Amino acid sequence: MPKPSAQVTAAEISRLAGVTRATVSNWRRRHADFPAPAGGTDTSPLYDLEAVRAWLDSRGHGTAASPAEELRAALRLHTGSGGTPTRLLPLVLAGAHRDREALTALGELPDGELAARCHDAVAELADTVPGAETVTYTPDDAPVLRALLHCVRDESGQAALDVLAERELEDSAASGAYQTPGQLADLMGRLLTPYPDGPYPARVLDPACGSGTLLAAAAQHGARGLFAQDLLPVQAQRTAVRLRLTAPEVQVAVRAGDTLRADAFPDLIADAVLCNPPYADRDWGHDELAYDPRWAYGVPPRAESELAWVQHALSHLAPGAFAVMLMPPATASRASGRRVRAELLRSGALRAVAALPPGAATPLHIGLHLWILQRPQPDGGDRQTVLFIDAAAEQRPHDLQSQPGSALPAARSRGGRAPLDWTALSATVLDHWQAFAADPAHFTDQPGTACAVPVVELLDDLVDITPTRHVRITPPSADPPAVAKNARHLEDRLKESALALADASAHTAWAAAEEESRSWRTATVSDLARGGALTVHRAVPAGRGSQDTPLPQEHTGLSTLTGRDLATGGRASGDADEQPVAGSTVIEAGDVLIAGIRATQGGSAARVADDEDAGCLLGPHVHLFRPDPDRLDPWFLAGFLSAEDNVNSASTGSTSLHIDPRRLRVPLLALDEQRRYGLAFRHLHALRVLAREVAELTEGTSGLLTQSLTSGVLLPPEAPAS
Repeated sequence: MPKPSAQVTAAEISRLAGVTRATVSNWRRRHADFPAPAGGTDTSPLYDLEAVRAWLDSRGHGTAASPAEELRAALRLHTGSGGTPTRLLPLVLAGAHRDREALTALGELPDGELAARCHDAVAELADTVPGAETVTYTPDDAPVLRALLHCVRDESGQAALDVLAERELEDSAASGAYQTPGQLADLMGRLLTPYPDGPYPARVLDPACGSGTLLAAAAQHGARGLFAQDLLPVQAQRTAVRLRLTAPEVQVAVRAGDTLRADAFPDLIADAVLCNPPYADRDWGHDELAYDPRWAYGVPPRAESELAWVQHALSHLAPGAFAVMLMPPATASRASGRRVRAELLRSGALRAVAALPPGAATPLHIGLHLWILQRPQPDGGDRQTVLFIDAAAEQRPHDLQSQPGSALPAARSRGGRAPLDWTALSATVLDHWQAFAADPAHFTDQPGTACAVPVVELLDDLVDITPTRHVRITPPSADPPAVAKNARHLEDRLKESALALADASAHTAWAAAEEESRSWRTATVSDLARGGALTVHRAVPAGRGSQDTPLPQEHTGLSTLTGRDLATGGRASGDADEQPVAGSTVIEAGDVLIAGIRATQGGSAARVADDEDAGCLLGPHVHLFRPDPDRLDPWFLAGFLSAEDNVNSASTGSTSLHIDPRRLRVPLLALDEQRRYGLAFRHLHALRVLAREVAELTEGTSGLLTQSLTSGVLLPPEAPAS
């Protein structure tokens, strides 16, 4: 019995043909011979890949599917034994070791022989990739084996690896494990060498390796031996394959298992440790590990799993070697961990703590910390001070130094989080750390950014090592006349915006309905989508729980529009490289954007995408509706979809309400009448934009004046004569 071909979504058909998603919708509606759905649901149909290809060929469109897309489709169709992506990971490395001709010949073998040859190739990696010795393939795996080999041959081993990881990690999330952005991994790797002229650590350990991002950075900087362990077998396998693909000349040892309970490298003395450990893990082994010799600085409390990882890292270091760890900010101040923190300080093991700005790593709303630790050694030099760096301060606006004519700080004017300047952030942390390491006793504090604090001053009842608690903010040097001029400029801008708002809110001829309110027939978004009047898109975070998530090549460098941007009226502030999403959609002008999560009262934030939104990537917590302009007016659609009653009827939840976009209802009106409503909704949107601008200018002006008055830069006006 012949096997069915892969099935593809409408979005994948658009990529196959190299056309927009709207074009595929038009084909479905206007061509009776377009292939009928072969699976899926009414709202998310799937189409037979071979039937789609035949239809495209008959129309002269051909196909433009990338090997990666073919692999994704083959994985979705595959009905073999569970964990297919995990079983295929070792084959990526085996395939990458073969040339193009060998891969082509392998893919042309009969199904049974192909499966046997792939099994033999993977068996050779038993000492390289964890679990490779247990991998088997059958003739039923042949379609997905061929798709993977073609992807390795025509794109790269890394491209195939990313597709497999994307698929596997959708179902294998690990609580508390988050991706480590590439720029942050690079910074952490560079922090291991506080002495610019010194050699890079030869042997580096990551005991919670995820997908190997940190060790890949270490290899790029010169590490020659990489050691890794992770609880999830898929992560361990992915790390092993990735490191051998990117650094084939480096010694690599990767193991799967519970690091704290069953250390795979108990005798390893490393030259450095890099780690982004799981956060808030209460099941880390507190009871059975109570007498573990690693707890040289005190038994970590049950709620302080991060301090267990810190001591594990120190136990593997050679005397004088460094560890850099990404930590949640609560670890620096929780009362339950103060005794361990105190011992880390007394012993000189904790050398520096750097506060990162929100958005540097997931969770994006929290400013995480970098802890720099050093294994104590006899005659280890001055360890009587600890360096604190507030790198977040460098990303904050400097209101007092703003010049007339300058815009409000980016974080305010855009209504969301401004993109991070990783070059400046990395330079801030590295420069201060290297200056401190060179001469701790004579480190020059930089007010508001970095300072060295004597250990004795930290050993109080709290033992709080939060950088912002110790880095004192002093009034920046400023030219008082220039600040006064800037304040007048901001006041003038505020007055202009307030007048514009007053003009826009002037009386408008809103006509009253007749004796009764108007009513109309409505259709759900689901009905309209089935009829081809619009399409619905959303972004799903890819690879939840992974440390690294693949991003399609065409989306690299794009900004991402998030739910926060939409709610605050800002432009796209996310970074597609740092917030990867599965099934990403590029926004087009005329798309209707609605926030997917809202508060318990009011409608949902919505707008129609303009030219500035176009080209950005659809981010988390945003629903995108792409209307057929011949059938639906975008502003009409945005106004009715975001109405409070409509949103209430399509929402679920208690404190945060999640909107089901397909349950929203839209009146069935003629296009001319839709446009009349659309003009009204567009006017109201402009009114909200002006009101938000006035509010932001008010906040910015009052903030500047308050800071200037309290720092002595400005003086209050003379009191009027009585």
